[in-house]
Amino acid sequence: MIVRWGLGELEPLLAELSIERPFLVASSRWDGSGLPAAARWSEIPSHRIAVPGDVDGILAAGGGSTIDTAKAASAASGLQLVSVPTTYSGAEWTDFFGVRDPGKRMVGGGSGARLAGIVYEPRLTLELPRPESGGTAMNALAHCVEALYPGDLKSARRGAALIVEWLPPVLENLYDFEARTHLLEGAAAAGEALAAHGLYLGHAMAQAIGGAYGLPHGALNAICLPAAMRFNARVAPLALTVCPVETAEELARLAGFTRLRDLGVPEHDLPALAAATAARAGARANPRPASPEEIEELLRSVW
Repeated sequence: MIVRWGLGELEPLLAELSIERPFLVASSRWDGSGLPAAARWSEIPSHRIAVPGDVDGILAAGGGSTIDTAKAASAASGLQLVSVPTTYSGAEWTDFFGVRDPGKRMVGGGSGARLAGIVYEPRLTLELPRPESGGTAMNALAHCVEALYPGDLKSARRGAALIVEWLPPVLENLYDFEARTHLLEGAAAAGEALAAHGLYLGHAMAQAIGGAYGLPHGALNAICLPAAMRFNARVAPLALTVCPVETAEELARLAGFTRLRDLGVPEHDLPALAAATAARAGARANPRPASPEEIEELLRSVW
């Protein structure tokens, strides 16, 4: 994976990869941005993206939903993918993806995207609203914490330290360029950690709930992460050395996410959501086995 910083590096990177006619996947927010495009797809998320026959690469500009849509297109076409992330989601680092319809309901998923490059530009995050800033940064923190379950990992430690330090200043002043830059550095390290060590119980809870209701993945990770950390504390103590549970809870509170009920999750659905979580790969790989009954208890603790 080639990683560059600064939007001025985008066209040289495309040239280095011999991408001359990129298929741009980006929402209408990026109309008039000047990003190179031989063709364009703007329905985000999308379960029906189709790659034109006259393009030679895919360029994604946006958050996790945009990059997942582009990864689905890359996997289907075999074309190289270059991502310009505008959130802290980390989707640019993994070849797997979820497929959602325009209503954000999960309708499938897969893997096999041809990840070729990433260009980080902190200025593109300055317009990210507060809920998305806090939510996607908490998702990145979850990547760091969970990457430390299997063992020590430098990128996870670095990412967690940067996110813990710089998320509060970003939430206080969304246009603090220095804070945005360091937070994006933390998210980049978190994505690298995610690619190395995968996902576990907290993410499985967030994925099951988000897939059922089309709720923001970052907000759900903010709520579910502390509960999962408490559950795993005795078998994965290393993760708590970079981010204590109380710190994760305080950051989630600052970001505005504390209870599932506030997002509209019905209490009577918790048993079904627990069963769906237990069936996910992240829950099955968790360092401490979690039964549906135990997961339901965790969900109730944050409902």
